[in-house]
Formats: sequence, C-alpha cells, structure tokens
Amino acid sequence: MNKTVKYAIGVVLLGLMAYNSVYFKRLDEVKAAGVTGAGKSAFAAAPYAQTFWNAKLLPAAPRLATDLATLLSLLKTDQEKAFNQYSHALGIGNIRYFLVKGEGTVTTVGPNDVTVSLASGETVHLATEYIFGNAARDASGLINITEFDNTTDLNSVSAELDEIIRNQIVPTLKANAAPGKKLSFIGAMELNRAHLHLDNLTMIPIIIE
Repeated sequence: MNKTVKYAIGVVLLGLMAYNSVYFKRLDEVKAAGVTGAGKSAFAAAPYAQTFWNAKLLPAAPRLATDLATLLSLLKTDQEKAFNQYSHALGIGNIRYFLVKGEGTVTTVGPNDVTVSLASGETVHLATEYIFGNAARDASGLINITEFDNTTDLNSVSAELDEIIRNQIVPTLKANAAPGKKLSFIGAMELNRAHLHLDNLTMIPIIIE
C-alpha cells in the first residue's frame, strides 16, 4: 500500500471519528429539556408566577394595597411623597406602579374595561382587554430583582402574571359587572412620575369582589 492510499485512509478515519464525537440538537429540544448554557437549568417563569400569585400576591394584597381615594388625594397635594411612599418598580425611570384598593359603583361595561365610580367622585377603569406590562409584577414590591439572572426572565414573569389575570380574573369581572352594581377591587396601576395624569385612570384587576 503506497503512502498516498495510506494518507487517504487516515483522513477518512479521522473524519469519521470527528463526526461521531460531535452531535447537534434542535434548540427547541434543548429548551424543552430545561437546560441552557453549561448545563444550567432554564428559568421556569410559569411555575414561578403561579407560586408568586397564590402564595404571595393574593394573600398580601389586601394588607399592602393603598386606598385609591386616599392615594389620589395625596397625589394632588404631595406627589413626591405619594410616589416615594406607595409606588414600586424593579427598573429605574419615571414609570412607577401602585397597588391600590377601592370600592364603587359600575357605571359602564365597555369592550375594553369596566368603569367604576368611587364614592369620592373619581372614576377608574378596570382593564378587561389590554392586560400587559409590569404592573402586576411590580406594584406590590414583593419581588426582588436579585432573584433573576436577566431581564428576559423578569419579562417572562410579567407575561405569565398577565396571562393568569386574563384567564382567572377578567372572566369573573366580566360575568359580574353590570351598570349600577357595586363592587370592591384591588388592582395594579401604572403612573408616570414626570408626566402625571389622573383624569383617565386605568388599572389591572387583581382581586374582584
């Protein structure tokens, strides 16, 4: 056997060894296995959100929520104190979130929200259609940013909490809301510290009674 043939056979054998030592998996298979990077388990947003909702947010919300009429009054007289004392946010910036509670009379049931008139005279819209954002995640102040490795995980928790509200809270609100009916609520509200507008308040419902 001449050197050329031996060299060719060696190249073929080396190629076979390299082929058999390397394999590929579809990305969705890796995600389904719950592994990312160097064997690290992927963050499971849905179980985290469900546990947070049932074990932390719902039990603590009645105690942590600020009376909406009281908050609105303070926002008009001392905006800085209202934001510093009652708002939360995991990110920096002017967008802040409030966990509030109140009761009133339903005046309108629209395609996107239920309008409630408070005894103090203000009105608030309880969202039924556009449930998105970080209000449900941040308003209570119960989640610590150090629990998460990256913003993707944080955003995933927001999405899962919004999904819980869409599936569990909104149907109950729609089924029971009718003009003239009284209801009490706890909700998460987003306000802009630099551009505060209190004339068209909308919040994400969390507890409806």
